[in-house]
Order: sequence, then structure tokens, then C-alpha cells
Amino acid sequence: MERCGWCGDEPIYVEYHDTEWGVPEYDGRALWEKLILDGFQAGLSWITILKKRDNFRAAFRGFDPAEIACWGEEDVLRLVNDKGIIRHRGKIEATIGNARTYLDMGGTDAFSEMMWGYVGGTPLVNQFETLADVPPATPLSTQVSKDLKRLGFRFCGPTITYAWMQACGLVNDHLVTCPCHTKVQGKC
Repeated sequence: MERCGWCGDEPIYVEYHDTEWGVPEYDGRALWEKLILDGFQAGLSWITILKKRDNFRAAFRGFDPAEIACWGEEDVLRLVNDKGIIRHRGKIEATIGNARTYLDMGGTDAFSEMMWGYVGGTPLVNQFETLADVPPATPLSTQVSKDLKRLGFRFCGPTITYAWMQACGLVNDHLVTCPCHTKVQGKC
């Protein structure tokens, strides 16, 4: 068996694939952080975000939604000038708004319950044999995206949402030829 080909052979990517991607994440705060990072990834490669993830965590104060929700223009300017992250004003402002929305909807438990509710609390397990078989979005990711946007979230289109669902293990899209296909079902 060989791992999913999308991760190539770069060590940071292989480590991410083997230990994190597709492992079911139930902590609502961690789910929110990953959604934010997937939003920053829009238009870029995931490896770019992965290499900057520690910088993002420092710049966004550990992705504490309660702190971020209080931020204003001064913080936006600080982040726009932070060379360690993706300095996209719209994505930075969306993160602040998304923190407010996350808190308004009830925070950690509410977010986790809502997201896992879409899959009945158990990861959907696909049986894809090739990367070409894996869709960029699904009717479910489109529905989740619409619901998130209705609540006020931004940078969560159907493709971003599907990538996030894969990363957080709501959907197991490891190829059937990958050892992690079975391994993530046991939470690695």
C-alpha cells in the first residue's frame, strides 16, 4: 500500500498526511482553527499554509475566538504587516468576523455538534481508488457552506468546506490504497 499521492515526499507534508489529515477532530475550537486556515488557503497550496501554521497560531494568539472577536482595525493592520502569515486583508477581517459568529452560535460545543451533525457523528468513509476520483466539492459540502454563510461565516465556499471536512476527518478521503484509509477510522 502507498499513501495518497497528493502529499508527495516533502517531510512536513508526509507528516501531516500520516498523522493529522483525515483524523476525526471533535474539538470545536480546533475545528474552527482548521476552517480559518482552510479559508486562508483559498487560491494557494496547502503546503504554503502548513509551513506558516505556527506563525498563524502566534499571530492569531492561539486562535482564541474570544480574543480575536474583540479585535479591530489596529489588529488588522498588525496582521496585514506580519510577513509570517498570508497578509490578505479580506481573509484577516473574515477571521475576526468568523470568531464573532462562532461565539454567537455558542462556541466550542455548539460548533462541534453542528458540524458533526451533518455526518451523524461518524465520519463518512469514501472508497476512492485514485486522486482523480476525489471530488473538489460535494452536495454535502455545498450545504455546509451555505449554512455557515447563512450564520455569517466567510471564506467557506463548497470547495474550502470540503477540503476542511477531509482534513478534520468528517469525511475519510484517504485512497483505499493508502494505509491511513483504515488507520484514521481508529483515530490513528
